[in-house]
Amino acid sequence: MDIPVTKTKALKQKPADDILGFGQYFTDHMFLMDYGPDKGWHDPRIVPHGPLSLDPAAMCLHYGQELFEGLKAYRGADGRIRLFRYMDNIRRFNNTCERLDIPAIDEAVFREALFSLLRVEVEWAPHSADASLYIRPFLIATDPYIGVRSSKKYLFILLLSPVGAYYKGGLAPTKIYVETEDVRAVRGGLGSVKAAANYAATLRAQTRAGAKGFTQVMWLDAFERKYVDEVGTSNAFFVIGGTVVTPPIGTILPGITRDSCLRLLREWGIPAEERQISIDEVWQAQADGRLEECFATGTAAVVSPVGQLCYNGETITISGNQVGPIAQRLYDTLTGIQWGRTPDTMGWTEILA
Repeated sequence: MDIPVTKTKALKQKPADDILGFGQYFTDHMFLMDYGPDKGWHDPRIVPHGPLSLDPAAMCLHYGQELFEGLKAYRGADGRIRLFRYMDNIRRFNNTCERLDIPAIDEAVFREALFSLLRVEVEWAPHSADASLYIRPFLIATDPYIGVRSSKKYLFILLLSPVGAYYKGGLAPTKIYVETEDVRAVRGGLGSVKAAANYAATLRAQTRAGAKGFTQVMWLDAFERKYVDEVGTSNAFFVIGGTVVTPPIGTILPGITRDSCLRLLREWGIPAEERQISIDEVWQAQADGRLEECFATGTAAVVSPVGQLCYNGETITISGNQVGPIAQRLYDTLTGIQWGRTPDTMGWTEILA
């Protein structure tokens, strides 16, 4: 695929790695590609990062037909750039397209777009340990039409953003508030795909939890309000009596980090179950002394230990508010593979040529 590159005439000054944070800085260029009913996906191009021109009637602004993905590129100590299970992100992106009635993007085309943009912006990949280059593919409906139907025109975009280490000073436990009023997703809805609407529905509860001093919320199911769904936008895990338990796929996102953790646990011979787990079971396990760990997994944090849970006004402390051994081992192994510090025996990484 021929991807023309229009270089910017005003290169940005790259920020120092120690001030990066998350999602605050963007590279000099972005990838764009259009879809129309006559040409299909066409006109791939790399252009200077900048504002988009959209008709005010663009359907994404009115009916929420938009989606995104999130993954990272990692610069190892050897200077080479690694990608972690990126083809799974591409496939999940297309699964979301299918759910939102949007034409899929050929996997080979998606891959070439990603690698082409990374080659143009390779110098933006941070050199510091545990910093990385965040990749945000997203897609919006651009048809200028006020009416409820699937759009006929779309725009696919790839952005790159250098991000700092999620944990400065090492892995640290978080405080989580169990949400009992709002719900994130229902069976048959959008909970298992990365539609933008999913995230809008979480903001009010996150704000309330933050005002109470909590890092994030734990979501319960929409029907009975008792089964654990997710932690924020991450997958939830519990270690109960030596067995790792995580909620099943259905209303939750099939996290790639989640799947990686399950595969590692089974490789290590640690019992791991995908099943419904009620918040009452969690509280009972704590009362019985069998709740050994709780953690969340996702692209941004990789593994996020939970030190405290608050539910209906009662707070429990898990693992002495310390990082548990399973969470620590998973974090060390996954980040070691991602940055090339640990041999990749799972075949999960690919080096940017």
